[in-house]
Amino acid sequence: MSPDALLDPARLDRPDTLVRHAPFPFMIAHGQLPDEARGDLDRDFPRYPSAGFFPWDPADCGPSVNALVEQLTTPAFAGLIGQRLGIADLGQYPTLVTLCRLLNKRHGTIHTDSKSKVATALLYLNPQWSDTSDGCLRFLDKINDIDATVAPELPPLYGEFAVFKRCDNSFHGHLPYEGERRVIQVAWLTSEEEKLRKTKRGKFSRLFKKLFGKLDTRYGADRDRNAAHPD
Repeated sequence: MSPDALLDPARLDRPDTLVRHAPFPFMIAHGQLPDEARGDLDRDFPRYPSAGFFPWDPADCGPSVNALVEQLTTPAFAGLIGQRLGIADLGQYPTLVTLCRLLNKRHGTIHTDSKSKVATALLYLNPQWSDTSDGCLRFLDKINDIDATVAPELPPLYGEFAVFKRCDNSFHGHLPYEGERRVIQVAWLTSEEEKLRKTKRGKFSRLFKKLFGKLDTRYGADRDRNAAHPD
Protein backbone atom coordinates (compact mmCIF):
# COMPACT_ATOMS: atom_id res chain seq x y z
CA MET A 1 0.00 0.00 0.00
CA SER A 2 1.04 3.62 -0.38
CA PRO A 3 3.03 4.92 2.62
CA ASP A 4 1.00 8.13 2.36
CA ALA A 5 -2.07 6.26 3.61
CA LEU A 6 -0.65 5.07 6.93
CA LEU A 7 -2.22 7.77 9.12
CA ASP A 8 -5.80 8.90 8.62
CA PRO A 9 -6.89 11.77 10.91
CA ALA A 10 -10.47 10.47 10.78
CA ARG A 11 -9.42 7.44 12.82
CA LEU A 12 -8.80 9.70 15.81
CA ASP A 13 -12.55 10.26 15.97
CA ARG A 14 -13.56 6.61 16.19
CA PRO A 15 -16.43 6.03 18.66
CA ASP A 16 -14.11 4.14 21.01
CA THR A 17 -11.53 6.95 21.27
CA LEU A 18 -11.14 8.15 24.86
CA VAL A 19 -10.23 11.78 25.57
CA ARG A 20 -9.99 13.05 29.14
CA HIS A 21 -8.68 16.23 30.75
CA ALA A 22 -8.47 15.04 34.36
CA PRO A 23 -6.38 14.20 36.25
CA PHE A 24 -4.30 15.32 33.24
CA PRO A 25 -5.08 15.61 29.51
CA PHE A 26 -4.69 12.36 27.58
CA MET A 27 -6.15 10.44 24.67
CA ILE A 28 -6.30 6.72 23.92
CA ALA A 29 -7.22 5.82 20.34
CA HIS A 30 -7.56 2.33 18.91
CA GLY A 31 -7.05 1.01 15.38
CA GLN A 32 -4.90 3.88 14.14
CA LEU A 33 -3.06 1.90 11.47
CA PRO A 34 -4.47 0.02 8.44
CA ASP A 35 -4.39 -3.77 8.56
CA GLU A 36 -2.86 -3.95 5.09
CA ALA A 37 0.30 -2.17 6.36
CA ARG A 38 1.08 -4.77 9.03
CA GLY A 39 3.52 -6.74 6.90
CA ASP A 40 5.45 -3.70 5.70
CA LEU A 41 5.77 -2.18 9.17
CA ASP A 42 6.81 -5.51 10.65
CA ARG A 43 9.51 -5.90 8.00
CA ASP A 44 10.75 -2.32 8.30
CA PHE A 45 10.88 -1.94 12.09
CA PRO A 46 14.48 -1.69 13.34
CA ARG A 47 16.01 -4.83 14.82
CA TYR A 48 17.80 -3.33 17.78
CA PRO A 49 19.68 -6.01 19.73
CA SER A 50 19.47 -4.00 22.97
CA ALA A 51 16.54 -3.01 25.16
CA GLY A 52 15.29 0.55 25.50
CA PHE A 53 14.37 3.60 23.42
CA PHE A 54 16.81 4.85 20.78
CA PRO A 55 16.73 8.01 18.62
CA TRP A 56 15.19 7.48 15.20
CA ASP A 57 17.75 7.02 12.46
CA PRO A 58 16.28 6.49 8.97
CA ALA A 59 19.18 4.15 8.17
CA ASP A 60 17.92 1.72 10.84
CA CYS A 61 14.41 1.50 9.39
CA GLY A 62 12.69 0.46 6.20
CA PRO A 63 10.60 2.82 4.05
CA SER A 64 7.22 2.23 5.67
CA VAL A 65 8.47 3.00 9.20
CA ASN A 66 10.28 6.10 7.96
CA ALA A 67 7.12 7.25 6.21
CA LEU A 68 5.11 6.68 9.38
CA VAL A 69 7.57 8.71 11.44
CA GLU A 70 7.41 11.54 8.93
CA GLN A 71 3.61 11.59 9.16
CA LEU A 72 3.59 11.45 12.97
CA THR A 73 5.83 14.52 13.16
CA THR A 74 4.03 16.88 10.78
CA PRO A 75 2.70 20.16 12.19
CA ALA A 76 -0.76 19.17 10.91
CA PHE A 77 -0.81 15.97 12.98
CA ALA A 78 0.51 17.89 16.00
CA GLY A 79 -2.35 20.33 15.55
CA LEU A 80 -4.89 17.51 15.74
CA ILE A 81 -3.30 16.23 18.94
CA GLY A 82 -3.11 19.70 20.42
CA GLN A 83 -6.80 20.32 19.77
CA ARG A 84 -7.73 17.22 21.74
CA LEU A 85 -5.35 17.87 24.63
CA GLY A 86 -5.89 21.62 24.89
CA ILE A 87 -2.35 22.56 23.78
CA ALA A 88 -2.24 25.61 21.53
CA ASP A 89 -0.02 25.36 18.44
CA LEU A 90 1.64 22.07 19.41
CA GLY A 91 3.23 21.95 15.96
CA GLN A 92 5.55 24.84 16.86
CA TYR A 93 7.62 22.60 19.12
CA PRO A 94 10.55 20.46 17.94
CA THR A 95 9.96 16.71 17.92
CA LEU A 96 12.18 13.92 19.16
CA VAL A 97 11.36 10.45 17.85
CA THR A 98 12.61 7.34 19.63
CA LEU A 99 11.86 3.71 18.87
CA CYS A 100 11.90 0.65 21.09
CA ARG A 101 11.82 -3.02 20.14
CA LEU A 102 12.84 -4.71 23.41
CA LEU A 103 12.35 -4.00 27.11
CA ASN A 104 13.99 -5.18 30.31
CA LYS A 105 12.09 -5.51 33.57
CA ARG A 106 13.58 -2.28 34.90
CA HIS A 107 11.70 -0.26 32.29
CA GLY A 108 8.23 1.17 32.80
CA THR A 109 8.53 2.54 36.33
CA ILE A 110 5.94 5.21 37.19
CA HIS A 111 6.92 8.72 36.09
CA THR A 112 5.54 11.96 34.63
CA ASP A 113 8.10 12.60 31.83
CA SER A 114 10.63 15.40 32.14
CA LYS A 115 9.69 19.08 32.14
CA SER A 116 11.44 19.42 28.78
CA LYS A 117 8.51 17.60 27.17
CA VAL A 118 5.29 19.36 26.20
CA ALA A 119 3.47 16.18 25.14
CA THR A 120 4.29 12.56 24.35
CA ALA A 121 2.67 10.16 21.88
CA LEU A 122 3.11 6.39 21.78
CA LEU A 123 2.15 4.29 18.75
CA TYR A 124 2.40 0.55 19.34
CA LEU A 125 3.27 -2.06 16.73
CA ASN A 126 3.34 -5.46 18.40
CA PRO A 127 1.59 -8.00 16.15
CA GLN A 128 0.35 -9.94 19.18
CA TRP A 129 0.34 -9.79 22.97
CA SER A 130 -0.09 -12.55 25.52
CA ASP A 131 -2.98 -12.51 27.99
CA THR A 132 -1.13 -10.48 30.62
CA SER A 133 -1.14 -6.99 32.09
CA ASP A 134 2.65 -6.98 32.15
CA GLY A 135 3.95 -4.29 29.80
CA CYS A 136 0.52 -2.67 29.22
CA LEU A 137 0.47 1.13 29.47
CA ARG A 138 -1.38 2.59 32.44
CA PHE A 139 -2.33 6.21 33.08
CA LEU A 140 -2.43 6.74 36.84
CA ASP A 141 -3.71 8.96 39.61
CA LYS A 142 -0.72 8.38 41.92
CA ILE A 143 3.03 8.11 41.55
CA ASN A 144 3.31 5.23 44.01
CA ASP A 145 0.48 2.92 42.92
CA ILE A 146 0.52 1.12 39.56
CA ASP A 147 -3.07 0.00 40.21
CA ALA A 148 -4.45 3.56 40.58
CA THR A 149 -5.57 3.59 36.95
CA VAL A 150 -7.68 6.41 35.50
CA ALA A 151 -8.45 4.56 32.24
CA PRO A 152 -8.33 0.97 30.98
CA GLU A 153 -4.76 -0.22 30.49
CA LEU A 154 -3.55 -0.29 26.89
CA PRO A 155 -1.86 -3.42 25.48
CA PRO A 156 0.98 -2.50 23.09
CA LEU A 157 -0.75 -4.00 20.07
CA TYR A 158 -0.52 -2.90 16.45
CA GLY A 159 -2.26 0.43 15.88
CA GLU A 160 -2.94 1.27 19.53
CA PHE A 161 -2.17 4.93 20.21
CA ALA A 162 -1.83 6.98 23.37
CA VAL A 163 -0.85 10.61 23.83
CA PHE A 164 -0.76 12.90 26.85
CA LYS A 165 0.18 16.39 27.95
CA ARG A 166 3.14 16.44 30.26
CA CYS A 167 2.04 17.74 33.68
CA ASP A 168 3.38 17.49 37.21
CA ASN A 169 0.82 14.71 37.76
CA SER A 170 0.91 12.96 34.36
CA PHE A 171 1.76 9.66 36.03
CA HIS A 172 2.10 6.63 33.77
CA GLY A 173 3.98 3.35 33.62
CA HIS A 174 3.53 -0.38 33.31
CA LEU A 175 4.14 -3.60 35.17
CA PRO A 176 7.59 -5.18 34.73
CA TYR A 177 7.99 -6.89 31.38
CA GLU A 178 10.90 -8.41 29.50
CA GLY A 179 10.78 -9.08 25.78
CA GLU A 180 9.58 -7.55 22.55
CA ARG A 181 7.40 -4.44 22.86
CA ARG A 182 7.51 -2.37 19.69
CA VAL A 183 6.64 1.30 19.92
CA ILE A 184 7.33 4.60 18.19
CA GLN A 185 7.46 7.50 20.64
CA VAL A 186 7.09 11.12 19.57
CA ALA A 187 7.92 13.81 22.11
CA TRP A 188 7.23 17.48 21.49
CA LEU A 189 10.01 19.33 23.32
CA THR A 190 10.39 22.81 24.76
CA SER A 191 13.48 23.68 22.70
CA GLU A 192 15.98 22.56 20.07
CA GLU A 193 18.63 22.51 22.81
CA GLU A 194 16.67 19.88 24.69
CA LYS A 195 16.30 17.86 21.50
CA LEU A 196 20.06 17.92 20.93
CA ARG A 197 20.77 16.98 24.54
CA LYS A 198 18.34 14.08 24.54
CA THR A 199 19.55 12.83 21.15
CA LYS A 200 23.17 12.78 22.33
CA ARG A 201 22.16 10.93 25.49
CA GLY A 202 20.16 8.40 23.49
CA LYS A 203 23.06 7.69 21.15
CA PHE A 204 25.40 7.22 24.10
CA SER A 205 22.90 4.85 25.72
CA ARG A 206 22.76 2.79 22.54
CA LEU A 207 26.54 2.48 22.43
CA PHE A 208 26.73 1.61 26.13
CA LYS A 209 24.15 -1.15 25.74
CA LYS A 210 26.01 -2.61 22.78
CA LEU A 211 29.08 -2.93 24.98
CA PHE A 212 27.49 -3.83 28.31
CA GLY A 213 24.13 -5.35 27.38
CA LYS A 214 24.24 -8.09 30.01
CA LEU A 215 24.73 -5.56 32.80
CA ASP A 216 21.76 -3.58 31.52
CA THR A 217 19.59 -6.71 31.60
CA ARG A 218 20.45 -7.47 35.22
CA TYR A 219 20.12 -3.90 36.49
CA GLY A 220 16.72 -3.34 38.08
CA ALA A 221 15.40 -6.77 37.09
CA ASP A 222 13.84 -7.26 40.54
CA ARG A 223 12.23 -3.84 40.79
CA ASP A 224 9.05 -3.36 42.78
CA ARG A 225 5.82 -3.25 40.75
CA ASN A 226 5.13 0.24 42.15
CA ALA A 227 8.64 1.57 41.53
CA ALA A 228 8.76 5.19 40.37
CA HIS A 229 11.18 7.91 39.37
CA PRO A 230 10.57 11.67 39.42
CA ASP A 231 10.55 12.35 35.64
